[in-house]
Amino acid sequence: MRVYIAFLVVVSVFAAPAIAAPGETCPAPSAPVKPSIDEAALDAYIVKGLEDWNIPGLSIAVVKNGTPVYLKGFGVRSLQGPGQVDAQTLFGMMSTTKAMTALALAMLVDEGKLDWNDPVSLHYPEFALSDPFVTRDLKVKDLLTHNSGLGNTDMLWARGDLSSDQILAKLRSVPLSYSLRDSFIYQNVMYQVAGKVIENVTGQSWENVIQTRILSAIGMDRSFPTLARMAASKDINTSQAHFVIDGKRHRIAESPVDAVPAAGAAWSTATDTAKWMAFLLNDGCVGNKRLVSSKNLNRMLRPQVMVPPEEFYPTAALTEPHWTSYGYGWFQQDYRGRFVAMHTGSMDGRTAIVGLMPDEKLGVYLFGNLDHAEFRHALMWKVFDMYTGAPDRDWSREFLTLYADLKAKADAQEAEQVKSRVPNTKPSQALTAYAGTYRNPVYGDVSVAYRNGALHFAFGPMPENSGILTHWHYDRFRSKLGDGRYGAMDLMFQTGASGKIRALRLFDDGSDTFEFIRVASP
Repeated sequence: MRVYIAFLVVVSVFAAPAIAAPGETCPAPSAPVKPSIDEAALDAYIVKGLEDWNIPGLSIAVVKNGTPVYLKGFGVRSLQGPGQVDAQTLFGMMSTTKAMTALALAMLVDEGKLDWNDPVSLHYPEFALSDPFVTRDLKVKDLLTHNSGLGNTDMLWARGDLSSDQILAKLRSVPLSYSLRDSFIYQNVMYQVAGKVIENVTGQSWENVIQTRILSAIGMDRSFPTLARMAASKDINTSQAHFVIDGKRHRIAESPVDAVPAAGAAWSTATDTAKWMAFLLNDGCVGNKRLVSSKNLNRMLRPQVMVPPEEFYPTAALTEPHWTSYGYGWFQQDYRGRFVAMHTGSMDGRTAIVGLMPDEKLGVYLFGNLDHAEFRHALMWKVFDMYTGAPDRDWSREFLTLYADLKAKADAQEAEQVKSRVPNTKPSQALTAYAGTYRNPVYGDVSVAYRNGALHFAFGPMPENSGILTHWHYDRFRSKLGDGRYGAMDLMFQTGASGKIRALRLFDDGSDTFEFIRVASP
């Protein structure tokens, strides 16, 4: 009951009246008065943050009252070549792209081409989940709120050999993890379903809709909807991804998200994201031209579902929100009596974060080129504090401690795993007996090959999804896939009634979700 009451309070306080229409006028420009902050101190804070968090490069955009008030780049684009980061350097937007997918749907609602409450199947007849009731009842708005009933299905696009349509077709085989609208599990693939709805309604690709109706319309001239389009530009002012592996930073290849672009494939710059934030903070207008109704822009930012603590950012331990929620492509919380809409973007070797304080007409967007370097959170809150006159607080130091503690807990769990290893055991069969093709109805085939005295595992064609299996104990093996960036992954082989190996399981979650049945010998 308390949660329900809290949700009603949140909606009533932060939801503006839904009275606007697509033809409404745009608000008068706000006075472009730059707040008096110590920019030199902010510069120094960022330089120190790069050093403390070991980040090669970062770019930042801050918008206040519709005007960019701080646009800068710091550090280098790559550890393996020349080039400083500046406000025009290209970075991946990753999951901050989701807000653009939500905006494209909002535009179509404005035009009367769909309704938020339309069944998904009305605009995507081939769509199906494993439960016929959920398939019938799932609404367009449910695609954006991570409460469809599906658990995490990122392995579908992480394979690297499935098209978008193939990925979406496989959803009918995924067992639901909970009842529709009864929980919250972050879900990338459902955003691609939203992208498919956009394609079917407009008759254009998601990429073209985003490019023409959002990026170009806002004037984001150095932004791209996908990695493929960005790469085709051959722009040399592009950052490179980096990952810490075995204690050392390495430049790594890009990890494409183009198979599910509506979930997180766009690329942009600090300069262009300043235009994006100014548009959002100006009630959906670019100058005097309205691109989306105030009603539907407000609906995107309005809390739609509550987010439990375990599904929200760990930073809440320090920001101490009274509530956490999700809208359409935006996480939300309160901070010092103000409403904050925010979202991170993460992909191997890259980070992004966007935060809006609509009541202050204040926005901040950050890009980084080191995997999960959480200085992004620290810097966002630092900027919010500086531009709202909050007491000085060293968020970077506090977040360093927070994430060090989280890593220590993870290391302790791994140490317990190592302690549980039974010594001096052997596989139940000769290594050649484990080789073969194994199949899961959802996630496809994995192969185990015997070469040069060792077992080699491969999940799809991507090199980062393959590796040598090392015996752990009994019929359990471990592998550090690719360059080892993910750490160890466990695989458990199972023997059938015939005495031969019949299946393998990835991970050790106690379920059949990642069970692969042997279908062929080598």
